Amino acid sequence: MKIKPILLALAIVSTLFAGCGQRNNQNTAPKTGTETKTETKTENGKNEITDGTTTASIVDNEAAFEKAISKTGTWIIATLNDITTNKELSLDGEFKNGKKDKEGKDVIQRKIALYTQDENRNVTARFTLTAPKLTINSPEASIQHGTFKGDLYVSSKNFKLVDATVDGNVYFTNEEAKSTFQIDNKSKITGKQELKK
Repeated sequence: MKIKPILLALAIVSTLFAGCGQRNNQNTAPKTGTETKTETKTENGKNEITDGTTTASIVDNEAAFEKAISKTGTWIIATLNDITTNKELSLDGEFKNGKKDKEGKDVIQRKIALYTQDENRNVTARFTLTAPKLTINSPEASIQHGTFKGDLYVSSKNFKLVDATVDGNVYFTNEEAKSTFQIDNKSKITGKQELKK
């Protein structure tokens, strides 16, 4: 039977191509990449749904970071080094991460990833984002595994610090933002936390 040798040869070639396509880089940005539909509001006020892929904006400079955190950016912003700016920054827009919840609804999420990781998702490097002010307007947002140096203004619900440091103050601009704020036991805030309308 000639079919078995042909199938065996195809399997070997497929394995070789898959192996050659893998990267051996130990430090990579947080992984993502799933199909999703994005709903945006057009200039005339109508909602428009577009198909796309939710991927990380992997950034290493101030201009790329500012674009990634805008309302036309991506759901995850991953830095590759420290970033410093003299501008006041704002994390804007509502984004879906490509996953579904138990009811089958799209999961809303936004993440500033101040770290790199290895293939086993172990954090390999942590970075610092420095700005005079960062306002969190995106719902379900987080800062993870790095340091924000400056004052943080939280205007949206369910903001999280995950293994992250805020070297500055955290101001909540409304009661909902304050009451839904979450901080894990690896995170810290060096300044005060208060409601500031």
